[in-house]
Amino acid sequence: MASAKYIFVTGGVTSSLGKGIIASSLGNLLQARGYKVTIQKFDPYINVDPGTLNPYEHGECYVTDDGAETDLDLGHYERFLNTPTSQANNVTTGRIYYDVITKERRGDYLGKTVQVIPHITDEIKRNFFRLGETGDYDFVITEIGGCVGDIESLPFIEAVRQARWDVGENNCLVIHLTLIPYLKAAKELKTKPTQHSVKQLLEAGIQPDILVCRSEKPLPNDIRKKLALFCNVQLNSVIEALDADTIYDVPLLMRKEKLDERVLSKLRLPSKGEPQIDDWREFLGRLKNPTNEVDIALVGKYVELPDAYKSIAEAFIHAGAHLACKVNVHWISSETINNKSVHRILKDMDGVLVAPGFGERGIEGKIEAIRYVRENSIPFFGICLGMQCAVVEFARNVLGFTDAASTELNPETEHPVIGLMEDQKSIEDYGGTMRLGAYDCKVSKPSKVYSAYGSAKISERHRHRYEFNSQYLKEFEDAGMKAVGTNPESNLVEIIEIPEHPYFVGTQFHPELKSTVMKPHPLFVSFIAAIVKNNKN
Repeated sequence: MASAKYIFVTGGVTSSLGKGIIASSLGNLLQARGYKVTIQKFDPYINVDPGTLNPYEHGECYVTDDGAETDLDLGHYERFLNTPTSQANNVTTGRIYYDVITKERRGDYLGKTVQVIPHITDEIKRNFFRLGETGDYDFVITEIGGCVGDIESLPFIEAVRQARWDVGENNCLVIHLTLIPYLKAAKELKTKPTQHSVKQLLEAGIQPDILVCRSEKPLPNDIRKKLALFCNVQLNSVIEALDADTIYDVPLLMRKEKLDERVLSKLRLPSKGEPQIDDWREFLGRLKNPTNEVDIALVGKYVELPDAYKSIAEAFIHAGAHLACKVNVHWISSETINNKSVHRILKDMDGVLVAPGFGERGIEGKIEAIRYVRENSIPFFGICLGMQCAVVEFARNVLGFTDAASTELNPETEHPVIGLMEDQKSIEDYGGTMRLGAYDCKVSKPSKVYSAYGSAKISERHRHRYEFNSQYLKEFEDAGMKAVGTNPESNLVEIIEIPEHPYFVGTQFHPELKSTVMKPHPLFVSFIAAIVKNNKN
């Protein structure tokens, strides 16, 4: 177990402080020093995974190459480290209890009474150490979801306490992220919430090694001294985490605060010189100094909570920075779009992305938006359900199949241009049963998609049950919509394109899930480049 160093990131006072961003930023800095790093998320909710959660509840469901439906923080880990995650990187209370109960039913515990301690905590620790025991990593950073003091987090916190004894203090470190609120009326930063949060950790038997303090105001030295004194940490282990213009500033802010140096010092590891972050600085330079600007409508069902489309929003940032182009994303509910409102809503947009989703609500608005951009030569990008809506729209308005639909929404349609995949028809459970994870795709040339990838063989991540009905393929292609990407084994249509349009591409897969800071996704880059070109014509 001690072959890797284990770093635990806990949070106090309130949720949404940014544990995932701090963990990702620290991982980024350690990686930039030449260390091998992975990050995992332990969530205290009882769902086995986020796959069946409403996006309004939990934001987007992030999908890994191996088909795991995971927390959206894994997207941050991949975007900051440029390294794929897997099923092993996201564990929930539900998964822990499911595995323990399965073992109990099998008789693995030899008739013993199964209890939170040691059985649940042992299972949590087994998952803590699983990635570290592979020998592939120097650091395993574990983010503990929720807040210290939450009832559901208690077994995780107890497991962290035990883990420190298991691997030894030189191989384990706890970073506690907390809030230093600023009271405008008193014109003061207040440390009491942090003191209470650390007190709760101490009551659980854990002394944090480093405090990372979120604040909207800089922390004066007297505040840092007070925190060090009352929370029993060294003064140089009180780290300031100011609100940033962009999450991609945070690694540089943490470098300025020497978070990575404190971690290496406490774990008695060599620094390996300065972190090599020139590429990251160049990315931020392009991001903050664009030479072009475009307005893109993101038409979706869950736009009231932008985290529901977190990876798409970040993919626009990566691709925009790559092209030194500022991308203004306009969040538009598909329920507001109809034949009368579509021109008013979309007339000033340079491009339109129709987002993924499930269910009937807002579908007709998506279809109307696609009709408008197709007929008015506005660059279009459709993802998953967005691609399926593009197929339905084309069938209705070009092929003349006025009742064309997906059988998900109209099982009785005479023209089921989108249908349930054959291997999905006998499935009754919803959790983890879709077509999930990475699948190969063969790209045809010439096509805009081939030009974007520069390759005829690609691999992309999926999350869907329905597919293009290939019985209609010839009619679509004869009318001008081409299938330019197919699965080499099943012949499932993965990508559609209208070659005569400035940019009209739909993908059954989710390209946004593979976009990172250092490797922006080629389809997002080509979409934005096509918009810039279209604006100049």
